[in-house]
Amino acid sequence: MRGGNATAGAMSGRPKRHESFLAFGGYRYLGLAALLSAGSLALYILDRPFGTRYGGTWAGYTLGTVGALLILWLAWFGYRKRSYARVEGRLVERLSAHVYFGLALVVIATLHTGFHFGWNVHTLAYVLMCVVIVSGLCGVFCYVRYPRLMTANRAGMTLQQMLASIATLDEQLRGAALPLNETAAMVVERAIETNAIGGSPWRQLTRHYPKCTTAAAVAHFEAGADAVAHVGSDDDGAPDPLEESWRQVRVLLDEKAALLTRVRRDISYKAMLDYWLYFHVPVTVMLLAALFVHIVSIFFLW
Repeated sequence: MRGGNATAGAMSGRPKRHESFLAFGGYRYLGLAALLSAGSLALYILDRPFGTRYGGTWAGYTLGTVGALLILWLAWFGYRKRSYARVEGRLVERLSAHVYFGLALVVIATLHTGFHFGWNVHTLAYVLMCVVIVSGLCGVFCYVRYPRLMTANRAGMTLQQMLASIATLDEQLRGAALPLNETAAMVVERAIETNAIGGSPWRQLTRHYPKCTTAAAVAHFEAGADAVAHVGSDDDGAPDPLEESWRQVRVLLDEKAALLTRVRRDISYKAMLDYWLYFHVPVTVMLLAALFVHIVSIFFLW
């Protein structure tokens, strides 16, 4: 019995299989958000005001209050996200609730409006809310897709290790290029001195570097490969030193080009995550400002 308990204890101490924030707790927050949406819809249907339904009825005020509290809570998540990350499993749980309650907010806020829209601050707050939610869905796509792609692209290496490997290849290229003619040596030197990495947001996102000196060096050595092959070998049958150097440089350039591609891809994936936040956070702040004006105008100006 003791052995069985020890085995069970050892097994219980194993780390749990990674659980997606979308499926957290067996889709717990999806169910809660669905119940909240269904309850809001039932409240909207049960309300029988004089005239059309709108945000000023008892049901409208109830839905508006729930929607406003949800907006504040969802915004608070972004502020507290770092502290949630310090507790194992806490961030995944909060992120799951953030996503599904954000989708429920669309239903609640739309019912709150009573489907009345116009050129005013109230509709502006609603539109900003929709923009924030759509951008949040884009964020969900980014955080589901790109971390996995980053892990596969790095193949067990960090970005710093890949950059260090490029520096090592540059040193090897400098030595291997010594026997080459002046033109070929200058092409290699330019590839060593300039590594096209990072740059403008457009460059980071598209990974398009038309003036990449490494790509130019690869093209130069590829074009001259036939000419070097015609040099042949020495009289004693040994390979020609120039041809060996040419081939060695070409191999090193190919390795460097492959590493540069991986580094640029890594930077591109991270840029997608960063630039999404640069849009999502300011629009969220604008939503909070519009929500404040909406509430003040309803209770104090109307």
